[in-house]
Amino acid sequence: MRTIAVINQKGGVGKTTTTVNLAAALALAGKRVCVIDMDPQAHASTHLGAEPDGTLPSLYDVLVSNKPLAAVRRMVGDNLSLIPSDINLAAAEVELAGIVGREVILREALAADERPGSSAPFDYVLMDCGPSLGVLTLNALAAADEVFIPLQPHFLALHGLSKLLETTALVARRINPKLTVTGVVVCLYDAATKLAQEVVTDLTAFLAQSRGASVPWANAKVFGTKIRRNIKLAECPSFGKSVFGYAPKSSGAADYAALANEVLGVSAPVVVGPLKISVPVEVPPAVDVPPVIEAPVVELPARQTTVEVEPAVA
Repeated sequence: MRTIAVINQKGGVGKTTTTVNLAAALALAGKRVCVIDMDPQAHASTHLGAEPDGTLPSLYDVLVSNKPLAAVRRMVGDNLSLIPSDINLAAAEVELAGIVGREVILREALAADERPGSSAPFDYVLMDCGPSLGVLTLNALAAADEVFIPLQPHFLALHGLSKLLETTALVARRINPKLTVTGVVVCLYDAATKLAQEVVTDLTAFLAQSRGASVPWANAKVFGTKIRRNIKLAECPSFGKSVFGYAPKSSGAADYAALANEVLGVSAPVVVGPLKISVPVEVPPAVDVPPVIEAPVVELPARQTTVEVEPAVA
């Protein structure tokens, strides 16, 4: 099982969008996936159609009341499960302030969920973290094996990356030695702008300088798939669907499907030669056309013309 924390302390960079749609793409590929909503705003829960009204058990009950994950988990699609959040999770940080080992509560709950006799294990667990570095995010980092960092290709987003990497190094040193930063997912990408290309180039060069260093991001990469700006990605949360359920033919769906292939280690299909596209054409029903009646050929007799010529007078 791969346990992935999708994290960035800056808001609006595509964390929830990436978590939900990457999870949906992996589920469509036949993998068993569980999304854990670590954000009190519960955007991932809403995105997957689970309205956070506070009446049903949520991650708050797992962290504060020690409920098992199976008691709060719900199915939201084929191969796709959700551990939802709600506004009560905002109080968890205060209520856990005096608890010893509060940073590893989620890790212990996940370990108990994998024990023999429990529900079937998952292939992937994706945790959607809020835009902060508090106790909830530390729980995600303590439980995770990998970190995915969604990043908008702007200067300020790049500027905050160093602080986030320092946090992962601190967690790896003190709480979770196996934690690694797998890569950076570039979201809201616009290839037509020079700034986006420069930020990606600088980020690639920065990660390359860390090769061989004793840091969690020593082998991190910038994912080859860039998530382009696409209005369908912004529209689908209001319908409680992933982009694959809302607009499966959009560029957003194509990008997240390609990202899932990268995560799975599957090469994208290579098209050799001209691309042939089959377009269904509606054929109108046959219409009975009356046969063409050929007009008979009438042969007219040849007209004989007699020309009288007067003799010439000498």
